[in-house]
Amino acid sequence: QVQLVESGGGLVQPGGSLRLSCAASGSIFSFNAMGWYRQAPGKERELVASIISSRINYSNSATGRFTISRDNAKNTVYLQMNSLKAEDTAVYYCNAASGIRSYWGQGTQVTVSS
Repeated sequence: QVQLVESGGGLVQPGGSLRLSCAASGSIFSFNAMGWYRQAPGKERELVASIISSRINYSNSATGRFTISRDNAKNTVYLQMNSLKAEDTAVYYCNAASGIRSYWGQGTQVTVSS
């Protein structure tokens, strides 16, 4: 069993930046897929960015603004978010998956507002 804890969310003005962290209670080395998802009020959860094996994928809205990275030594996954927009407002969730195993964090709120 692995527990994921997200942090780094908060209130930021449009155009600002935030860095989200997802710390795992155990090793993430065995998880071939790590991802960040978000869910805005009244909307379905959507993929923002993922690292599957060594391949990195971004949603259209995240491309060019967000960067996902993982540090296996620290058992942590990051999401650097730049040029934030109001439409980025959502709860951001971390996911770790491998085969039939899939774990979610509790989420961290990101609010982009002036």
